[in-house]
Amino acid sequence: MSESDPDFRAAVLALPEVTASTLFGVYDLLAAAGRDWQFIVEGHMGQSRIETKIVTSDGKRFRSGNGVWIEPDCSVTQYVPDVVCIPDIFVAPGENLDGRYEAEIDWIRARYDAGAILATACSGSLLLAEAGLLDGLDATIHWGYCDAMADAYPKVRVQPARALVATGDAQRIIMAGGGSSWQDLTLYLVARLLGIEEAMRVARIYLIDWHHVGQQPYASLSCRSQSDDATIVQCQAWAAQHYDHAAPVGEMVKISGLAERSFKRRFAKATGMAPMEYVQTVRLEEAKQILETTDQPIELVAQDVGYGDASFFTRLFRRKVGLTPANYRKRFRGLRQALEAEADGRISA
Repeated sequence: MSESDPDFRAAVLALPEVTASTLFGVYDLLAAAGRDWQFIVEGHMGQSRIETKIVTSDGKRFRSGNGVWIEPDCSVTQYVPDVVCIPDIFVAPGENLDGRYEAEIDWIRARYDAGAILATACSGSLLLAEAGLLDGLDATIHWGYCDAMADAYPKVRVQPARALVATGDAQRIIMAGGGSSWQDLTLYLVARLLGIEEAMRVARIYLIDWHHVGQQPYASLSCRSQSDDATIVQCQAWAAQHYDHAAPVGEMVKISGLAERSFKRRFAKATGMAPMEYVQTVRLEEAKQILETTDQPIELVAQDVGYGDASFFTRLFRRKVGLTPANYRKRFRGLRQALEAEADGRISA
């Protein structure tokens, strides 16, 4: 391989709403393959095996979604990559993208038709959905966008629990879900293009750990509200305070003043969930908080959030969250304690 002939060429597409950390993180890890390990181990810089460029629709510099100036290498029409990476798009869940990125979408479609791999991180898969490239396919996205994506693009099979999805023709569409899972995405790309050993070298240099459990444990279970139905909002407010009630649905029916059948229909229309499913979601969010902040036995946690049967609570928690209550505590209480200790140290200092 000559100095001017990389194994692959990658374009990182920078949209005005991109988050700079994701954009440059993807850029750095791709460019590190073949270059940085040699520098660390042997003391001299190797050659990047993946030529990586930041591209925009017009090639002009701009200020990113979180305020950082981005200086692209060129416009999309000036570069022909083997891989197109789309970092996050810092837009609100459910925000209408119709007609917003027409030049970029046309280019993405053209590159895919020409055989390129498309790889997205976090909310970047919205662009593929808007392009129609995910119709009939599995997809993933940051957990905060799953409901909005499913609503806006009903032909897409959204998989909230999966941190990484490879799909499409020859699996040339790759999506990573959560905010920092762009690291998983980039390692996967390096492994796929250059082999496992090269990906491991990048991981070792940058101390990257694969998100084995997916993004379910990190997600806040969704409880949508419907502000124009005051009766249902009142019931939701009651559930937020009395989730441990022995018969929460019956009590909300009384509060609503509706017949039970009418209440359940209106509640589902307003929230997208059956009343008991909604209460379970509230209970599990409270249970996660207790598990993160106390050493309380699992049986007592179950009782505190309204479940007399700890076994049922454990099964439900695992199904919805992706970890058992004990494993969730092990993973997230230690993280919370470390962060709190660090914060206390800064404050006392």
